Amino acid sequence: MSATQPKVFFITPPFTQLNTPYPATAYLKGFLNTKGLASYQADLGLEVILQVFSKNGLAQLFARIESSGKELSENGQRMMRLKSAYLRSIDPVISFLHDKNPTMAHLIAEQNYLPEASRFQQVADLEWAFGSMGVRDKARHLATLYLEDISDLIIEAVDPHFGFSRYAERLGRSASSFQELHEALHAPLTYIDEILVNILSEKILAEQPDLVAITTPFPGNLYSALRCGQWLKQNHPHIKVALGGGYANTELRSLQEPRVFDFVDFISLDDGETPLMNLLEHLAGKRDLQDLKRTFCRQDGIVTYLNGAKESDVKQKDVGIPDYTDLPLDKYLSVIEIANPMHRLWSDGRWNKLTLAHGCYWGKCTFCDISLDYIKNYESTTAPMLVDRIEAMIQQTGNNGFHFVDEAAPPALMRDVALEIIRRDLTVVWWTNIRFEKSFTRDLCQLLVRSGCIAVSGGLEVASDRLLALIDKGVTVSQVAQVADHFTQAGILVHAYLMYGFPTQSAQETVDSLEVVRQLVENGVMHSGFWHQFALTAHSPVGLNPDAYQIEILNPTPGAFANNDLEHADPTGTDHAQFSEGLKKSLFNYMHGIGLDMPLQEWFDFKIPRTQIPKNYIARILSQKEDKFPKANAKVCWLGPTPTYDKPTKTLTFSLGREDVELEVPEKMGNWLVKTLPGLALGPERTGTFEEFQAKFSKAGLGNFERFWTGELVEELREMGLLVV
Repeated sequence: MSATQPKVFFITPPFTQLNTPYPATAYLKGFLNTKGLASYQADLGLEVILQVFSKNGLAQLFARIESSGKELSENGQRMMRLKSAYLRSIDPVISFLHDKNPTMAHLIAEQNYLPEASRFQQVADLEWAFGSMGVRDKARHLATLYLEDISDLIIEAVDPHFGFSRYAERLGRSASSFQELHEALHAPLTYIDEILVNILSEKILAEQPDLVAITTPFPGNLYSALRCGQWLKQNHPHIKVALGGGYANTELRSLQEPRVFDFVDFISLDDGETPLMNLLEHLAGKRDLQDLKRTFCRQDGIVTYLNGAKESDVKQKDVGIPDYTDLPLDKYLSVIEIANPMHRLWSDGRWNKLTLAHGCYWGKCTFCDISLDYIKNYESTTAPMLVDRIEAMIQQTGNNGFHFVDEAAPPALMRDVALEIIRRDLTVVWWTNIRFEKSFTRDLCQLLVRSGCIAVSGGLEVASDRLLALIDKGVTVSQVAQVADHFTQAGILVHAYLMYGFPTQSAQETVDSLEVVRQLVENGVMHSGFWHQFALTAHSPVGLNPDAYQIEILNPTPGAFANNDLEHADPTGTDHAQFSEGLKKSLFNYMHGIGLDMPLQEWFDFKIPRTQIPKNYIARILSQKEDKFPKANAKVCWLGPTPTYDKPTKTLTFSLGREDVELEVPEKMGNWLVKTLPGLALGPERTGTFEEFQAKFSKAGLGNFERFWTGELVEELREMGLLVV
């Protein structure tokens, strides 16, 4: 161990995302930068993929399969016969998905270049989607199917755990017992394991770290994380291994299984900055073991929770700027998902990931793990500081796309960040998660799109006011529809998280929820959605107080290993699982404009109740008029061009990007607008209020303000960029 400052190596184990780095290691590296401490990071998932999906990698794969003598399916046999075609095409395809060989799109899109196996059977079904896709997008989708075919062959022939984003996920999900995972880790290395440890070996020899810190965001990272730890223990026992991340935060809070520490030395929970600094001090001989923070280890064969540190967690203003140095940003693969518009954003393009605020400002949803620190400890920061970080990350990565990864981004902070982006004249493309708050007015959504917002995702959950109240979502179906309309009118894609099977939910409520969703899509205010069945978690209000929700927990005693997902019985007797296929099939079709006029019964192979939702329910909600008068302290800004006024023709002219807009207005009004509107443009000075704007109008003696504000002239001005937020 280093006598001075231990050297840290951060790794993200296989597999998370192909298109962009998971941000955990970049956040911690950025934090260490603020302390003047060097570190190194690697995305081992990406590096494994790039090695496997190469000409040399596929040659080794085919040789491995041939030597194994394994009997293959007809699909697998076909792929083996096409071996030469795969070897010829793999490097050009990967180069194309790196955006380095764009002309390949034409060859791939013709569908006579790529070898095709079972995944391409989808193409005929999805031909309708290609009509709206350009050549490049179609080629990327076909290239994605090509990679998935190879993935299927790997699973069938050499490694049943393999998956692009869920490697060995089954072993990590709801693993109350460590036994199955323990047995898998003591089995011989799989094909992917061998590649993983070879890459890890090279990194360790190059970096010579004292501490390897492994992030495990999801269950699908756990097996490979422990494989890394196992190899390190066997080959470099002097190196300490620490594990943290989303999986540990939610699943391992009651950890009692000592065998886990055959693979790692420490497991830390929640925000990683202070636990990491405390651990580094301990390894440098400057801190007692008992004075670590939120950290498990094994002492005398027993799992011990160490939390004697006096230091508080690092404030958001002090966490630093995520640092993506060391990661091969030009090597991530831009694949494409065409079935779901929001899922496409997840897989397409390289996004800088950034948090606007720590935790969730709402923090009440009863299905959510709101008792955990990473959610309940809400802490915001300032818009100027956030936009400073945005600018720094653009400079560092060369990429202006951002995914704000908040549980739910606060509307007021979103507004201020948008104003700051526009004030600095930055070009940013971004998307995030939201709650369908009333504060997302038409004007605020227009402001957000002007700052670069392209999509939002929010929880509609169960589209039933009774159940939304039981969930404590703080929204109604009516509110969701109106807010979604505001986003849609601004040109922002709207994705809804949808849930079925919440405690006491009846079959009638499930059917009515589907009808609400159908109408939202039919009325054009929801573009994308995803149904998931309610899962009971140990740290949610439902899990902590099941009697209040009329359910019975069937496995109340926590296991020694993971503890989060809980089996439960719903006394209402509704078989929620039977709705799964019909809900998902209907939504898939709705998103593509298919089947919106079909009876709901057509999506199910069992009898369902008739919906009690009126046919024009959502249309009626959307016809309601928004309050014309904003709050007095609302911010007024002008995002349009500087106008000119021609006295002889009484014409106010605005030169927009595509055209000139001319408005005929009286001279006094025209001169006042020419003088006033530029003063509302976003500059270094504070943004004026609606009350101040009204006072200026009255002082100018231009007549009745209410008539002016509700008239056609202001409507025209608002279309061009007069916003009240």
